[in-house]
Amino acid sequence: MSTKTDRWPLDPINRQSEVMFGLLMTLTFTGTISVALGEGATVRDILTAALGCNIAWGIVDAAVYLLTTATERARSRAQALAIRTAPDPEARAQLRALLPGQSGAVMSDAQAGTILAWMRDNPPDRDTGPVLRHADFRAAFQVFLLVTSATFPPVLPFVLVESVPLAMRLSNAVALGMLIGIGWRLDQQMQGERPLMRWLVPLTGAALVAVTVALGG
Repeated sequence: MSTKTDRWPLDPINRQSEVMFGLLMTLTFTGTISVALGEGATVRDILTAALGCNIAWGIVDAAVYLLTTATERARSRAQALAIRTAPDPEARAQLRALLPGQSGAVMSDAQAGTILAWMRDNPPDRDTGPVLRHADFRAAFQVFLLVTSATFPPVLPFVLVESVPLAMRLSNAVALGMLIGIGWRLDQQMQGERPLMRWLVPLTGAALVAVTVALGG
């Protein structure tokens, strides 16, 4: 039976980040639509360019995800192999260096030795397999879908509404709502008591779009 993890290879934070990336890319087009219309472009031209840009960046982002995943997995394998094959003092030092925060500093030699013995007695079989698996390609495809699908909500008002100024306001409202929703989901992942990301994400998104447009993006 397929589990939720199987259906969604990316974790929730990465999913929200990819949607935000695609949304911000789209806003760099819709934010300059009045200027583009004044220069002779049509709404259809601009929306086609926005969709094409997000499709291209979805492909790029998916490819980068695969490259990053392969690199990180190969590095993890190399680190695990180095720890298993190193002399005990060096292996314990390498093991401590991999632990987050102050965990390594407070770990005793006995504790490090127990973990080291377990690693040597139980080498994972998948360390000799391919660095990219089926789930990784599914996750990369999900990256592509998330970045591309984020194009449609903010451009839909331009398709349904004839008045460009009204469509612009509706598009901005949709984008703001999406950014607040992304921030809300990030707040849930952070499990904090104060609502931080639901306001920080829209403000940051607006600032990033303004900077991108100002620099000619």
